[in-house]
Amino acid sequence: MAGSTDGSTKTMGVLTLGGLVVVTAYTVALGSNGWLWFGWVVLGLITLAMIALKNS
Repeated sequence: MAGSTDGSTKTMGVLTLGGLVVVTAYTVALGSNGWLWFGWVVLGLITLAMIALKNS
């Protein structure tokens, strides 16, 4: 079905959003950590790539 995502892409999306919540909570509680944000950006880019590849 065009436009749908498979289970692994949905899982990556959930992990990316969960990671954003965790990194944000860490930043609020203990201060910013650039490596955490870098890791989250990389995870987000991988998720976007999976979505793009799935939709093409």
